[in-house]
Amino acid sequence: MAKKSAMNKNARREKLVAKYAKKRAELKEQIYNKDLGEEERWMVVMQLAALPRNGAKTRLRNRCEVTGRPRGYYRKFKMSRIGLRELGSAGKIPGVVKSSW
Repeated sequence: MAKKSAMNKNARREKLVAKYAKKRAELKEQIYNKDLGEEERWMVVMQLAALPRNGAKTRLRNRCEVTGRPRGYYRKFKMSRIGLRELGSAGKIPGVVKSSW
């Protein structure tokens, strides 16, 4: 089980990302707009920099829904390899069978 503080920190980041996603997209669209003047675009860059850094999507970390483990993450199942193996062996994930030969 991962540290609760790390899992809570990532949850707070998810909320900030959701809150500022629209604002960030609008500002980035303006930055890449070549019709605006150099000064205006620079002011938009400063507005983007003023937003919270934890509101950026790249700050998020994929974590296992079961254990909170950050490594060995399978996106399809939203679980780490260890959680996937345990639940797959127990037959709790439809369509997943433990391989043996």
